[in-house]
Amino acid sequence: MSDDQKFSLASAQRAADGGRLADWVVDFLSSPGSSNPVLAAALAMKGTIYLGPIRFALDRLTPMAGPDGDDVVVPVAKGEWEFDVEGMEHSLEEGWHPPPLLVSHHDGKYLLEDGNHRCETLRRTGATDTWAILLFADEVERDRFLNEV
Repeated sequence: MSDDQKFSLASAQRAADGGRLADWVVDFLSSPGSSNPVLAAALAMKGTIYLGPIRFALDRLTPMAGPDGDDVVVPVAKGEWEFDVEGMEHSLEEGWHPPPLLVSHHDGKYLLEDGNHRCETLRRTGATDTWAILLFADEVERDRFLNEV
């Protein structure tokens, strides 16, 4: 099974339905496509509460990574950023369906923890929302979000 099949919207939904979304997120972050084992370990240790996959508006997201010069926590060389985003644009044209974005909630902001390239690719193609898995510090925070929706 390819990573595209193993880490798809459908597999995330199956994991959520089976009560295994936390495992799916940690496995996804540790996979070659995401290559974010540090975040995977941090989430596994914190007891994060997950919600999703759900549709989420792209304009509500605060990117954590982006090209040099942008106001981001993790700057990426512009050439590398563009190469990756353009590759994903081509993959979308070929029928690729990206896995859900991983979004944490902190101080009223929705931080794009994983999927910054996917998000930019979707924006460039005209998308206004996408599938996301939301990460909350606790059930109270998650329930507050659900009451606002």
